[in-house]
Amino acid sequence: MSTTPPTDGTLSRWKWYPKEKGIYNALYPRSWYEYHDIFQTKLICEQFSPILADNYQETSYPVAIFEWNCHNPTDKPITLSIMITWQNTVGWFTNAVKSSKIEIRDDGSPTYEYQPRWGDTTGNFNQWIQDNFRVGYLLNRIQLRDEIQDGEGQIAIASVINPSLEIFHHSRWNPSGDGSDVWDFFAMNGSLPDFQDETPASPGEQIAAAMAIRFSIRPGKTRKIPFILAWDFPIMEFAQDIKYFRRYTDFFGRTGTNAWPIVRTAFKHSDMWRDKINEWQSPIINNSNLENWLKMALLNELYLLTDGCTIWSSATENDPIGQFGVIECLDYRWYESLDVRLYGSFGLLRYWSRLDKSILEAFARAIPTSDDTKRVIGYNNAEAIRKLAGATPHDLGAPNEHPWEKSNYTSYQDCNLWKDLPCDFVLQVYRDFVLTGSNDYEFLWECWNSIVIALAYLKEFDLDNDGIPENSGSPDQTFDDWQLKGISGYCGGLWIAALEAAIAIGNILLSNLPMNPALQPNDYPEGVEKVMATYDAWLQQARSIYHSTLWNGEYYRLDSESSSNIVMTDQLCGEFYARILGLPSVVEAEFVESALRKIYEACFLKFHDGNFGLANGVNPDGKAENPDATHPLEIWTGINFAVSAFMISIGMKDEGLKVAETVVHQVYNNGIQFRTPEAITPVGTFRASHYLRAMAIWLIYGVLTDFDGNK
Repeated sequence: MSTTPPTDGTLSRWKWYPKEKGIYNALYPRSWYEYHDIFQTKLICEQFSPILADNYQETSYPVAIFEWNCHNPTDKPITLSIMITWQNTVGWFTNAVKSSKIEIRDDGSPTYEYQPRWGDTTGNFNQWIQDNFRVGYLLNRIQLRDEIQDGEGQIAIASVINPSLEIFHHSRWNPSGDGSDVWDFFAMNGSLPDFQDETPASPGEQIAAAMAIRFSIRPGKTRKIPFILAWDFPIMEFAQDIKYFRRYTDFFGRTGTNAWPIVRTAFKHSDMWRDKINEWQSPIINNSNLENWLKMALLNELYLLTDGCTIWSSATENDPIGQFGVIECLDYRWYESLDVRLYGSFGLLRYWSRLDKSILEAFARAIPTSDDTKRVIGYNNAEAIRKLAGATPHDLGAPNEHPWEKSNYTSYQDCNLWKDLPCDFVLQVYRDFVLTGSNDYEFLWECWNSIVIALAYLKEFDLDNDGIPENSGSPDQTFDDWQLKGISGYCGGLWIAALEAAIAIGNILLSNLPMNPALQPNDYPEGVEKVMATYDAWLQQARSIYHSTLWNGEYYRLDSESSSNIVMTDQLCGEFYARILGLPSVVEAEFVESALRKIYEACFLKFHDGNFGLANGVNPDGKAENPDATHPLEIWTGINFAVSAFMISIGMKDEGLKVAETVVHQVYNNGIQFRTPEAITPVGTFRASHYLRAMAIWLIYGVLTDFDGNK
């Protein structure tokens, strides 16, 4: 499957397929590679995993299917052999530093050492398995303790056997050598020596298993040869002794000895899984109103849901489908950053809404909590408490601590001071309710108390009591290297939209009282009515000053106190959220269109001639206000997709699609696909790969289909 030989000189005897001859295609969770000029045969290897929409069982399975489609277009029989090899890496995927020290990087972000047991193969061994029509290898490790630990388990590679196939194998070859111990046999006639040896690996010794299937194809005929890769590592360990079982263990057990049962399940159900993938993808693929570049990017940007250092725990009484989390990115390793998922969680919400709600419920549980640990803030070296009670946390923790229970990991800024996070929480709660049928009242009740706490906390930053919390002049929102001061277009609009959402939620709750009153405040419905009256008063104040304070005749100013003329691309995020949720508009339609057209002109067309995307913020002539600025001059992929969707929603369809297409081409034409960054720049650099916000491309599909997929 690899077309790139190792750079360290290993496997030098192998003849590597030249990558320029083949064609790779991907529509996540499927991909396929078309091999050209292989013995006159037409070869396609399709790969997929059971990532199935609205499915909370098979989607968690640790398995991948590789199906070879082999066609003989000639008038003579052709004999082929396909070999699969896999190094025994059991025991490698665990952190050898269980209590790592947190340090501050040069960019002010917290980091910690992760030291995998890479190459530690001592005690590994490979077992040849024949199981009715299934055949393959179990890659195992001697388990020294009765109770399985993090990183322990099995890997399996398998295929099928029948009278028309010849099966060959080698249980113990050296992947650190030149590869001749398998290649010389395979290159000669497509065979292997049928060597079996289950001796455990010695310290420093590397071992791998191989199997080959040889078969003939009659003229004009096609054969399909499947291979299955499965793995069973049931434990997730974060900080030392903080352990969870993975979600799939709810269905396969927790012993770490179930790789082969997973293989059997895959052989039984893989055709059905492929059909279900096709079923949930077909409304997109077959939609003639969508451009091909958009179809491709929509599906492939979902890769991060499984490739984002993803955690999905086993079920509990409080979390019946487990708890879920994806990191912000590889550079910022903490889970489900709330400001980022405001944009980047629409794909998860569309296809796995119960997981999205579970994340917001985790935030709801975290809001009332506190953590008085003091730490240094990277941005200005000040000291701050980690988590204040009532503050909405930025994230749900990091892999080296206790995700879901210990929040607010990032320390680049003091997130207790952020002005967007409480609004982000309220809007996402209401969003998940509205876009999943508007009938999950239990979910709203679960989050209501935290909504009240979060908005009351944020209102404390309204220092002049004019109805809108002020930004402080330090970076205190998602653009966390960009200073806003006073009333800002970005945070002020989110505040107004969040108040509207909270009032809407309150009205819904008053009409749908909880089944278990003991779980709610003793003074409802009176308490709900009182809070709503307060919100209405705040809202009237805020609306009376937002537009008049910030509107300059063409667009909304960055803020009320900096005297900046910058055109901020995402100045009306709150208005966009209000529109897609059916809430009262933050500002009138005529001002929205004027602002978006100015954004398109200044931040796209005049910024390097529209070749890269929307800059976060530039002067009306497209030039930098400060040439040394960072965030204002970056093109953020997720922000671009969100603002593109906003444009489409108000009738600027051509402009919105042009922006989005430009960004997609920047990513996919420059080799950074499947590691989509947060930011790209006109000088050819990029930052923060594997970024969560990029899944905001699903906002574009949402507005094109009214969020129901029917257009």
